[in-house]
Amino acid sequence: MEARHLRYALALAEHGHFGRAAHALGIAQPPLSKQIADLERETGARLFDRTRQGVFPTAAGEAFLSRARRALEEMAAATVDAGRAARGETGRLRLGFIASALLDPLPDVLGRFGGERPDVRLELHEMASGRSVAALLAGELDVAITLGSPRGAGAEHLVSVPVGHDHLIAVVSSAHPYAGQASVSANQLRRQPLIVAPGEDEPAVAAGLRTLLGEDAAALDGATVARDVHTIIGLAACGVGVGLGPSRMLAAPRPGIWFCEVTPRTALPDLVLSFADRHRSPVLDAFLDTVRSNCPDVGAALDRRFGHA
Repeated sequence: MEARHLRYALALAEHGHFGRAAHALGIAQPPLSKQIADLERETGARLFDRTRQGVFPTAAGEAFLSRARRALEEMAAATVDAGRAARGETGRLRLGFIASALLDPLPDVLGRFGGERPDVRLELHEMASGRSVAALLAGELDVAITLGSPRGAGAEHLVSVPVGHDHLIAVVSSAHPYAGQASVSANQLRRQPLIVAPGEDEPAVAAGLRTLLGEDAAALDGATVARDVHTIIGLAACGVGVGLGPSRMLAAPRPGIWFCEVTPRTALPDLVLSFADRHRSPVLDAFLDTVRSNCPDVGAALDRRFGHA
């Protein structure tokens, strides 16, 4: 039994006449009569009464036609759903990201993507860079935004492009002695209680701070640990110490704090978007297209990576 058999039966029921039904279907009457007879043999029931007044569904025919109508509707819906999935309009996207990516570029990217693809289910996971990379390699994420390029076994199989550049800045309470200063030096930071990201979560940042402050920096050894930039800012506002974090913190001003540059200027690892090329899906491609639109440099880097002109 094929879809055309269902359409033939529905057309015959609608027109009540073999000739009119065949004309509506664009076929000759004899093939239609034969197909209906074949259908009745396959179902083992007489589906239509042939009378001088016309052709009418039997009780068995009514039951068959009800199911046939729903089956054709489901087939049409399946075609639509398949097309939407192929265009990345449905499905899910699993994204892992560090908290500072919520300052830039994720707000614009996720806002635009969600507006253009409202039926894609976003699964968002804030996590440290190392955990994101491990989840990406394990197939638990589709894309990750980390601080620094992925490292470790399997990382060579990931496609990674920078989506942001950062350098170290300090944040203090407006009541702190450094408030109002344009910059603070490494020597000044060594004498202050510090607030930093945990070294096990962001080892590249920890290494940069060690280089800046010295391996024996007591302030760094005794620093308060905060797992995201918002907590660093909040603790600094409370007067706990000098918060150290990425320059994208400037996008999160709040009353009672002051930002200072750190001298010497200390570059932080790039914010990097990564995904496994072998696991690319239409939804991931649609997300990458949105990133391209919001971050032209990223689009150019992806084109170079995949050899596009």
